[in-house]
Amino acid sequence: MSVDSEVAERGIDAADVDVDAEAQGAGDAAEFEEDGRADVALDFVIDVLAAMGMDCTVDLLENEEEDPPEEIRLEIEGKDAGRVIGKKGQTLSALQFLANRVINRPGKKRRHVIIDAEGYRQRREDTLSSMARRLGKQAVEEGKIITFEPMNPQDRRVVHLALAKFPGVVTKSDGEGEARRVQIIPVRR
Repeated sequence: MSVDSEVAERGIDAADVDVDAEAQGAGDAAEFEEDGRADVALDFVIDVLAAMGMDCTVDLLENEEEDPPEEIRLEIEGKDAGRVIGKKGQTLSALQFLANRVINRPGKKRRHVIIDAEGYRQRREDTLSSMARRLGKQAVEEGKIITFEPMNPQDRRVVHLALAKFPGVVTKSDGEGEARRVQIIPVRR
């Protein structure tokens, strides 16, 4: 099943799924060759944090077996890691965006940089998934549409996936740009 058909089948808005067309067919680890961009991303993040005056260390993590080999995972730890996260992860997301722009140039196969600070992203995903399931249950019980506050694409994706196989509801993204929200819609039987 293609990514596009799976997205449509699950009711996930295509704008919430960040899939590079080249990466769809390139899942084979044998095709991947290390190109030094992981070190470039690491050096970039270290330089930015130093310029910000942050007391942190940055580690390049080895990918887990289930992770695509082209992913670059960086972990920030230290006294100022909370400041690097920022309000609702905005500073961390901005740093990740910049690192992706630095290492992905036209003509090169896309690599995805994922930056975390002291496990923030995993905690955020767990919290959002739990809240989505709780609100999904509430939507079914009350028969009402529940709308989340505006979210970034990563958070919307977490909610869509958490409720993809949840019985009795479908999810839909609504709105434009920064005001885009996820709606949990109970389905009538």
